[in-house]
Amino acid sequence: MEHPRKAFGWAARDASGILSPFNFSRRETGDKDVTFKVLYCGICHSDLHMLKNEWGNSTYPLVPGHEIVGIVTEVGSKVEKFKVGDKVGVGCMVQSCRNCQNCAHDLENYCPQMVLTYGAKNVDDTITYGGYSDFMVADEHFVIRIPDALPLDCAAPLLCAGITVYSPMIYFGLNKPGLHLGVVGLGGLGHMAVKFAKAFGMEVSVISSSPGKKNEAIEHLGADSFVLSTDQHQMKAAMGTLDGIIDTVSAVHPLVPLIGLLKSHGKIIMVGAPEKPLELPVFPLIMGRKLVAGSCIGGIKETQEMIDFAAKHGVKPHIEVIPIDYVNTAMERLLKADVKYRFVIDIGNTLKPSS
Repeated sequence: MEHPRKAFGWAARDASGILSPFNFSRRETGDKDVTFKVLYCGICHSDLHMLKNEWGNSTYPLVPGHEIVGIVTEVGSKVEKFKVGDKVGVGCMVQSCRNCQNCAHDLENYCPQMVLTYGAKNVDDTITYGGYSDFMVADEHFVIRIPDALPLDCAAPLLCAGITVYSPMIYFGLNKPGLHLGVVGLGGLGHMAVKFAKAFGMEVSVISSSPGKKNEAIEHLGADSFVLSTDQHQMKAAMGTLDGIIDTVSAVHPLVPLIGLLKSHGKIIMVGAPEKPLELPVFPLIMGRKLVAGSCIGGIKETQEMIDFAAKHGVKPHIEVIPIDYVNTAMERLLKADVKYRFVIDIGNTLKPSS
């Protein structure tokens, strides 16, 4: 099904994941829709998984991107929250049923009918296309207002990486001053967890298998300490010291040593998504009433609260802004974790329609 409005972006045509210019279409601005010119779009690690069909659910052509920010160019006749010229963003989802128990409690992210921003079937049976493109059309309910205090290029990664760590910290009570939080992995998600935790007034320890990240964690991100997970002496010294852990690692890794770092009643929250099951013996949980839980992004209300908190407290990701024609190289670098800490595509200045 073709929509009436011509759009332009970059798409992958198959599981090679190689992106190239792509002409497609988007719907007209509906009564409750907000249309905005895309200025920046962050690159999430899940974009890489989807491009290469590593989760087995990719639909091609695939236009990735769910950390999308820009300026409103048109609003529908029944739109109440936005006007032309507003700074806005769209994160990981663009629709939900709006009727289920999850939706009623502002948890659209757990709605069984939640529609992802790209590569998913929308309510009109068309496939959604993401933010590696010139403009977006979205229901105003799923549009986030970007405060003036937050630079647009820095706002983009907050719409996925930011909310993914902020939401579980709020829900599980890991946002109170004086608590000691461990952050496993220091990438796009991990560095945001450190920043939010420090803004909450917490003590933060970064746990990583990369000794080279110690200086980065402490000197540049403000962590209080660093634990090398491959050093048994350091791990032993840190046992029983943490109130909670945000685990951002998507590779298969052992959980038992991390559980040992927790105090009694401590919690490990998984936000990384390893492709294979992790081993989880029960005894380490029983001995201390410890918890292993998971969390996936956040609802729209909470995402707005997170953006407002970030603007108020100066919480911004470390980004590397790139032109769109660098995107395939960026994907290769992302695969090698060669970025500090989030690529952001300068869509507004570098995406040019093909002649």
